Amino acid sequence: MDSDRGENEGEGLSELACPNLGMSREHSLGSAVVALLLASSLVIVSVPLEPSAHAQTAVATVNVGGVPEGVAYDSLKGEIFVVNLDSNTVSVISDATNAVVATVSVGSDPSGVAYDSGKGEVFVTDAGVYPSHHCNVSVISDATNAVVATVSVGSDPSGVAYDSGKGEVFVANGMNNSVSVISDTNNAVVATVDVGIGPSGVAYDSGKGEVFVANYLNNGTVSVISDTTNTVVATLKASAGGASFGIAYDSGKGELFVSNEIADTISVISDKTDTVVATMPVGITPAEVAYDPSNGEVFVANGINDTVSVISDATNTVVATVSVGSFPFGVAYDSFRGEVFVTNEGVPPNSNGTVSVIADLTAIAASGSPGASSWTYAGAAAGVAVIVAVAAYYTTSRGRSKPSATPALW
Repeated sequence: MDSDRGENEGEGLSELACPNLGMSREHSLGSAVVALLLASSLVIVSVPLEPSAHAQTAVATVNVGGVPEGVAYDSLKGEIFVVNLDSNTVSVISDATNAVVATVSVGSDPSGVAYDSGKGEVFVTDAGVYPSHHCNVSVISDATNAVVATVSVGSDPSGVAYDSGKGEVFVANGMNNSVSVISDTNNAVVATVDVGIGPSGVAYDSGKGEVFVANYLNNGTVSVISDTTNTVVATLKASAGGASFGIAYDSGKGELFVSNEIADTISVISDKTDTVVATMPVGITPAEVAYDPSNGEVFVANGINDTVSVISDATNTVVATVSVGSFPFGVAYDSFRGEVFVTNEGVPPNSNGTVSVIADLTAIAASGSPGASSWTYAGAAAGVAVIVAVAAYYTTSRGRSKPSATPALW
């Protein structure tokens, strides 16, 4: 501690303990109030309590179409796009009100969805109705919430991801064992890449310029595509149990998180070595996965458990489990609100779909919006306690002798 500061603080404390006899009682008490108020302000900025960890909870439920699956966050509009498989529609939710503001008709059996931030468009995979399987991708403008283009791709398209580095969209074709590469400049397929059997989830790795594809029917493998050459540069074994399904890229760690439906696990792949560096158990039938960069956490929808597992990417362990609706499937993180949107497919015959909104309170506290951090709350509480104590002392002291006139505090 600074010596001058110590001497000054000592003098201040001496004055409070032994007030100047030349001052009026009102003046000395006023000085005490000022000093203690200043002390409380120091408390407010000097109590470094960490924000409460893992405080996630579902705070809202939004009704959407039948059997909602894929979900994507539109950062430009602050909207969530939810694909409704049975309704052949996309529900558009405002994250300001958690209400559906538009419903867009798309192709048959839509499932996957990705937001293209470069064009302000949303790409929706339409698997088509068996046996015709007119397989397309519907392109929605987020300015008008209308379909502005339809792109023919391979058979049974499902997972889809946007590559911001190239301005391209990668679509997994489940029955063709391939990935269609769409240019968002002209909404045309510019390449087709052969991958493993039954490709499903797709994720773009911005750090490496690569696209990772989970191959559901290929004994738990993941294909790695270079977006420079549009060729497979590696094939990884994610799970011995097979059925690798959902996948998300963790930009903070340079890792990919892959859900394994049969093994009920998540595999963590390092993009530096293209190897699995960790595997952890989650709920039963994990489906899609989303990354929360604010807290370095990964959210996994567990279909059978009606829960979402929250994984810390620092420890690769489950740190929270959040109850949601019936048969959760898709997951998307809203970076502005610090919220996670989870689609709940429901169980037939009651398959009226919903979306659960999980508030990541840790992220809100850290960002200071919409609430203040626990540092401020703790400091404010301490400051209020000091002020209340002073007020009580002042009131008690004033009640001991009747003043000759109404006193001024200062």
